[in-house]
Amino acid sequence: MEQLIDIVLLGFLVLIAIAAIRLRDLFAVVMLFGVYSLLTAALFMDLDAVDVAFTEAAVGAGVSTVLMLSGLRLTRRWEEAPGHRPPLPLMVVAVTGAALIYAMLDAPPLGDPTAPVHQHVTPYYIEQTPLEVGVPNIVTAVLASYRGYDTFGETVVIFTAGLAVLLLLGVGGGHSFRPGENAIGDQTVLKPVVKTLIPPILLYGLYVQFHGDFGAGGGFQAGVIFASGFVLYDLAFGEGNARAVVPPAWLHRLAALGVLIYGGVGVYALFAGKAFLDYSALSANPVAGQHAGILLVEIGVGITVFSVVLSIFYAFSGRRRKS
Repeated sequence: MEQLIDIVLLGFLVLIAIAAIRLRDLFAVVMLFGVYSLLTAALFMDLDAVDVAFTEAAVGAGVSTVLMLSGLRLTRRWEEAPGHRPPLPLMVVAVTGAALIYAMLDAPPLGDPTAPVHQHVTPYYIEQTPLEVGVPNIVTAVLASYRGYDTFGETVVIFTAGLAVLLLLGVGGGHSFRPGENAIGDQTVLKPVVKTLIPPILLYGLYVQFHGDFGAGGGFQAGVIFASGFVLYDLAFGEGNARAVVPPAWLHRLAALGVLIYGGVGVYALFAGKAFLDYSALSANPVAGQHAGILLVEIGVGITVFSVVLSIFYAFSGRRRKS
């Protein structure tokens, strides 16, 4: 049954990809991308990759769709006919796909218990995580502790990407925002609904932030959910009101603060005579130090992700298409 579900989902993904390539209506393409991400999240759920599905649903189907729609406001809805002939791009894609398929031929089958990762890496994490880290969610232990260097690098990449977008687009674009001015007009029914939804969204973001040790979640997902709440507020109640609640100038500092919190934990460990990002330096009890370190770095990730996502939305929504 699981294989049948996977095949059906993959079939839908292929059909959506073909439709997105052939369509010239950019609004329809953006909607298809949102559906594509949602089906991908469902596929990850069927593969028991809950954390990845969580992230795909929040980022791919949620925030990315809103950002693409915001970008679409600055362009035309209909794509112009391509000025080049398709054979050359098709050949490049075909050769690249063939190379990827060839490289995957030596990979072990999905879920093969004799695969090297299941013989060496996985047993160590399963056996040692309760003793060395003490976090029930092994995914969080791996991401925030065992491979904390990689996660720190990803946090820096997110921060750098946000800076790059702001350097290209800026924030505000010189537009003056009036209170109540929004992108969807005066919606009598929508505003009370949004007003009711925003508190649960923010509370759920906090839950995901601090529940990542025990289940799916963590700073990345929490930051996206928190930013989604403010994006929804912006769309319903106006950009002027949203920017009064969370000024764009705050977001630059908050994004840097999140990176500094993460890196500061590692620097503190160095001064304590431990390795960089060795959380055992935070407490006399190594397991308690792991808990404290993971909590701090996840907060840093959440702050950076929230700030960067909302900054990018402000950058797009603050610009106006030239007439």
